Amino acid sequence: MASVNVYLTFHGNCKEAFDFYKSVFGGEYPYIGTFGEMPPMDGKEIPEADKDKIMHVSLPISKETVLMGSDTGGEWASHYKPGNNFAISINAESKEEADKLFSGLSAGGKVTMPMADTFWGAYFGMFTDKFDINWMVNYDDPAKMQQHP
Repeated sequence: MASVNVYLTFHGNCKEAFDFYKSVFGGEYPYIGTFGEMPPMDGKEIPEADKDKIMHVSLPISKETVLMGSDTGGEWASHYKPGNNFAISINAESKEEADKLFSGLSAGGKVTMPMADTFWGAYFGMFTDKFDINWMVNYDDPAKMQQHP
């Protein structure tokens, strides 16, 4: 069965916000990475102003719940709207489940990133459903995740 978590998007202050959440909830970040650590994609370099922004951070809140987030930048920054700066993140247990959930939930909505293999080893996609709710679907293939720290 898939797990569901909240994914928050910030306009440059993700690290500050997550340090605050960490001070309240406790715990440690299993992963925190910046846009500057990403490999170039489609021949595009990350603008210098965005290199220190957070690409992804996760903070376990309980055994079942992980608070996740990132900053927005570049072409994505124009879509940032306070109050709508979150997505529901689904972590599927198989590629088939990820495709089924993505296909079903995105019907009638707008796909912003089709399901595809990513540089971090996951199978991932994003969309806004027909009710204007933002979603992310992720499947961490154990075989591929062993290749990526």
